[in-house]
Amino acid sequence: MSFYYQKEEMGVFLKEILYKISNNRKKSFIDNIAITWINYSTNINFKKGFGYGINQKKQYYPASIVKLVYGLAIHSWIEKKRVILNKQIENAVFNMLQYSSNDATSFLIDLLTGTTSGLSIEGAVWDQWKYQREIINDWLITLKWDEVKEFNCCQKTWEDGPYGREKDFYDQNNQNRNSMSTLGTAKVLEEIILHKIYYENNLKLKDYLFRNLEKDQITEKENQVKGFLGEGLPSNTPFWSKAGLMSQARHDAAWWLNNKSSQTLLVVFGNGKIFANDSSFLPEISQAIYKYNQQNLGLNL
Repeated sequence: MSFYYQKEEMGVFLKEILYKISNNRKKSFIDNIAITWINYSTNINFKKGFGYGINQKKQYYPASIVKLVYGLAIHSWIEKKRVILNKQIENAVFNMLQYSSNDATSFLIDLLTGTTSGLSIEGAVWDQWKYQREIINDWLITLKWDEVKEFNCCQKTWEDGPYGREKDFYDQNNQNRNSMSTLGTAKVLEEIILHKIYYENNLKLKDYLFRNLEKDQITEKENQVKGFLGEGLPSNTPFWSKAGLMSQARHDAAWWLNNKSSQTLLVVFGNGKIFANDSSFLPEISQAIYKYNQQNLGLNL
């Protein structure tokens, strides 16, 4: 059973959006995009959201979207007292989620798995290293969420690329690289935004994902708003997100408030150079969905 109710009217509109924005792009546009869109009511009688997905179960390289999983994992490690929270860990998680720091991500993966990067290794030591690096995948299985059961979240993120044992761990033709779906990503983001209870002695993951959409507040070069879903929304919209961008992908996972009675979760993966180099398709999608919500959510979900 899905964690949200499917609503066909949203699917019809979503397909219309993709048809319109793909007119000026290559025919492969729709085949290489994946979307999960869910609207939620703040009415406590609604236990699930209503939504629709396109290609949402397909596994793609997630780029920095995987940092959502690593953030949720370190929260769980702290909760179970496998890791003791300190200021350095708190800063690392904040920098990983807010600024997408790869250095912070590397530190946290080492902390989660008890592994370190370095020269190639062999034999029993190499087997043990690989076993430990799979710990995050093993933890995902224990969650018993069908949406994430095919995830592979065991690799660090890089400025250039992996070297030494990290390169070896990717296997030939990068067969062991990270992979996620928009459906599973939506499940992870929903958990962070809606369901996690943030006690004082643990990380405030939701806070680390908040982004100010006011144009004069967007100063960082890699701000995760311009060219992403946040750019398509009004500047006063309460908004949380984590983007992913590399030479072959442009992704975003976002949550925002439409009004006092409704909120939206939207995950979009754009795969290939056509998306990596296109800074307008994500804002176009979020803008169209926002307008749809404003016109329809005042009546019902």
